[in-house]
Amino acid sequence: MKKHLLKVIYVALFFILFSCNKKKLTEVVEVPLPNAEEKITMGIPDDVIADDGSFQLEKLNYGYDEMAPNISALTIQNHYSKHYLLYTNKLNEAIAETNLENLTIEEVLGQLDTNNEEQKNNAGGYYNHSLYFKIIGAKSVGKPKDSLALAITKDFESFDNFTTQFKGEATKLFGSGWVWLIVDRSGKLQITSTANQDNPLMRNAKVQGKPILALDVWEHAYYLDYQYKRKNYIDAFFKVINWRKVEENYEEAIAK
Repeated sequence: MKKHLLKVIYVALFFILFSCNKKKLTEVVEVPLPNAEEKITMGIPDDVIADDGSFQLEKLNYGYDEMAPNISALTIQNHYSKHYLLYTNKLNEAIAETNLENLTIEEVLGQLDTNNEEQKNNAGGYYNHSLYFKIIGAKSVGKPKDSLALAITKDFESFDNFTTQFKGEATKLFGSGWVWLIVDRSGKLQITSTANQDNPLMRNAKVQGKPILALDVWEHAYYLDYQYKRKNYIDAFFKVINWRKVEENYEEAIAK
């Protein structure tokens, strides 16, 4: 009789546990879908306007979706309308009613106190992103031409060598920062990198010069698309470089 009673208890316990587990599984699976208000709306770049101040965002000559699949629309939209916008607004706040307020951004970078983190980070963030968004484009021409092509061959032996060195610099850079192709003070092309939002126009730069090409290797520039695979993002970046704009930057740099 006792054995029979124990069997009944065991069976009852089994069904109770099974029922609880089934309920838990059901609760995990049944995730509510986002409502209409929670869905992402992309908008257009021209709708993004900084607060009143000395500086405004550089207008994009492409849509958020035109860099896909190399860089997704969501990444471009988030990068441009959130990060770049924030640096612009913070820069305007940081220099308001100072001797930097009516200068060009290049003059601001050359004159600011690099120990003033608020001014340095936001001025760098504004300049760096302004350049980055101008030197990428939906229709990459693949390789530079004319005087820039000759200069790259002269200073790096070949375009392939330049590409290998630039990608290598970007891959080994620890943490957040930028990789640059610059025209140094002697007129030579150099590859260099800076941490955080520093750049080669600042007085604290280890290698100073005029940037003509900029690669953002902060995670916000690639994590939505490539997660931890920074190398894949670097390879994709070379597929969207607007070399015509980089050539213009080079011509302007050597003319000064």
